[in-house]
Amino acid sequence: MAARFALEGPFWRRVARRGARGPGWFVRVAAPIAGLAVCALAGEPRRAIARNLVRVRGRRGRLREALDVGQTFINYASCLAESLGSGAEGTTPARAIVRGELFFQDALAGGHGVVLVTAHTAGWEILGAALARGRGRPLTLVVAEEGDPTAAAIQDGARLAPGVRVAHAGRDPLAALALSAQLRAGGVVALQIDRAPAAVRSRGVALFGEPARLPEGPLRLAMLTGAPIVPAFVARSGFRRYEVTVRPPLVLSRASTDADLDAAARRLATELETFVRVHPTQWFHFRSE
Repeated sequence: MAARFALEGPFWRRVARRGARGPGWFVRVAAPIAGLAVCALAGEPRRAIARNLVRVRGRRGRLREALDVGQTFINYASCLAESLGSGAEGTTPARAIVRGELFFQDALAGGHGVVLVTAHTAGWEILGAALARGRGRPLTLVVAEEGDPTAAAIQDGARLAPGVRVAHAGRDPLAALALSAQLRAGGVVALQIDRAPAAVRSRGVALFGEPARLPEGPLRLAMLTGAPIVPAFVARSGFRRYEVTVRPPLVLSRASTDADLDAAARRLATELETFVRVHPTQWFHFRSE
């Protein structure tokens, strides 16, 4: 029973998808209410968000901390509804303002493709529409393998767009070869760096003053292909409105050493930390490790 109502399981995504296809005024009102309901019901994710907010902001008092936790769930529900409602008849497409787009353009002009690194923040899936669409470059969103195939299918359907495909990390042992080929052809691969499953190779970093690990995959892809790594993070600024922050690229070579990889991991951790400190209630890290 608990698995059925898991925060990232199929039940809540079906509810969100159904509600997201209603009129705009309904989505505006219903999503925050649903977010607060989930906040009340999802005990462990709620406690994880509370712990992470303290890591990011420090202690702020019980009332302020409770309001921040509630706002995180409101943001999560609103982004989920807007994502699942995209493409529905009568739905206004999401709009995105891109800050630092020249960093992405310059990286793409090098001809080696681009490794976009991002995180589980509000509306991160809009990266394809905001950066790669219309440039004639295919983009692959690499997402973590989900335990429930029904939940994965619902979410993947919302992520698909012209020129965008979804790949599940860990599902295909040859996936890394396909991603490398796409980069060598000048394409774009987007990966999230704020969760490192135990089964994947990772690098130790400090994040918000505590030990953490970042997946090594993006670094290895950049080494093998010569593709620059471009950090890009997304925040929600209003109803179906988002803001993308692109940061300067990071370049690795085949000759990069372990020390170079560690330095690159620290740089990416700093970029993530800086962004999350500005948008702490838009970091959907529903675990405290």
